[in-house]
Amino acid sequence: MDDLDRKIITATQSGLPLVKNPYEVIAKELNIEVELLKQKMTQMLENGQIRRIGAVPNHYKLGYTANAMSVWDVNDDKIKELGEKLGALSFVSHCYERPRFLPEWPYNLFAMVHGKSKDEVAEQIQQIVSLLGSDCSAYELLYSKQILKKTGLRLKSQEQ
Repeated sequence: MDDLDRKIITATQSGLPLVKNPYEVIAKELNIEVELLKQKMTQMLENGQIRRIGAVPNHYKLGYTANAMSVWDVNDDKIKELGEKLGALSFVSHCYERPRFLPEWPYNLFAMVHGKSKDEVAEQIQQIVSLLGSDCSAYELLYSKQILKKTGLRLKSQEQ
């Protein structure tokens, strides 16, 4: 990671400015061209220095107060296919595979579901149950009680 990479991460680690052209604002702040900024950020993504660039909404502030991590015990040979189907649902914000820890934890597919009420989430879960069909043998819902983390990479400034 070079000095410019560090400056870009420091400038963006609290989020992009909420303006029409956020990259222009960041580039101006760093005194570089917008294309160089985009090139460097793309390079950092490709090199694995940053994982993604995306919105991190606060679901509670948006009215989605019934948020649940759904965990599913699905056939290992179909997990990629089923995960892609779950991840495409409009009410699922993220979906991923995790290892099982048998016998205590048989679940290998996780999907975060968002609704404005527990009744709405229950309806969404039934849609997932239908979607997974016989490829799923068990599931559980773990409702959020608070937001634990909504930040990405943080670098300390070199002055500290």
